[in-house]
Amino acid sequence: MEQVYRRSVESGVFQKVVVATDDERIYDTVKKFGGDVMLTRTDHPDGTSRVAEVVANEDADYVVNIQGDEPMLDPRMLKELAEGIASYENIDSATVCVPIKNKEDYNNPNIVKVVRALDGKALYFSRSLIPYEINSNNCPVWEHLGIYAFKKDFLLKMVTLAPTPLMIAESLEQLRILEHGYSMAVIPTKYPPLGPNVNTIEDLEKVRKILEQDVDFLNK
Repeated sequence: MEQVYRRSVESGVFQKVVVATDDERIYDTVKKFGGDVMLTRTDHPDGTSRVAEVVANEDADYVVNIQGDEPMLDPRMLKELAEGIASYENIDSATVCVPIKNKEDYNNPNIVKVVRALDGKALYFSRSLIPYEINSNNCPVWEHLGIYAFKKDFLLKMVTLAPTPLMIAESLEQLRILEHGYSMAVIPTKYPPLGPNVNTIEDLEKVRKILEQDVDFLNK
């Protein structure tokens, strides 16, 4: 959590960085390292709803939702995302993607794929391979990285939207945005995370080894 917080601050694009949690242990940990933290309600259905509670009374035009399990995120990616959503005249939300280079990952349901329109907006997200290449034309297969930016007004509206069939079928919250007719820009990043997000003990050990070997990254 501390690494995620410090990477976020280091990006230099945020007026304020706040850890949102309903766990007093996390609250105390953030306070101990000097971070800004808010203890939220315990009845949120997801992290996006929790973020909406935190920003409801904040003076902000845009909000970026960064998961606490991303200790290896690159601050420059956050800058790309923030600048990307601000560059659109009429967009509700934004996220980031990278090309999938390892074809073994094409059929991995834990690696979410996204297809983009010519203007960079999301057409669809799936755990299955999209697009399915019948005609070889070097069309990239994009991996979606789960960091989101929202217009604040849209975020407050989004969390009131009903769950949707595709969202439930794919277990992908962002599909609720598209199914209700709202827009999301998908911005290719030059700076993907330098290691895995932490979902398992094995992931945690991988991150620890990377940080031990990369002292400069750890001390940023």
